[in-house]
Amino acid sequence: MYQKTLIAGWGDMDFNAHMRNTAYLDKSADVRMMYFAERGFPMSEFRRMKLGPVVKKDELEYFREANLLEDLVVTMSLAGLSEDGSRMKLRNDFLVAGKLGARVSSLAGWLDLEQRKLVCPPEPLLAALRDLAHSEDFVVLPNSSR
Repeated sequence: MYQKTLIAGWGDMDFNAHMRNTAYLDKSADVRMMYFAERGFPMSEFRRMKLGPVVKKDELEYFREANLLEDLVVTMSLAGLSEDGSRMKLRNDFLVAGKLGARVSSLAGWLDLEQRKLVCPPEPLLAALRDLAHSEDFVVLPNSSR
């Protein structure tokens, strides 16, 4: 299971003194991009390929509060993938003191930055996706490339 340890920082807090919803989305995106960078796809490579991940839908569920300066173990798994790799569902679980604090599920695809349409990823990028641990509720998604 891919994971990174982050902290709930000052800028992540909301008026109620716990982590704000957009901070979970930001940290999920950071962990995803860390994964791709470690697999040979840093931001410079995405720019070179003129390709980028695009999120169609985010779903955030809360289970336990995260407070200022608490460690967050953020995992990433594959909750869904189309056969051609054009569509994916990525899952980030946030563990607070060893217990599930929040879950972000994001439905995404790959956007050709010149043609502005969804495309299939190159084989090495698709292989990086397929190498992710699958969530218990993994599903095969319909293809969305044109």
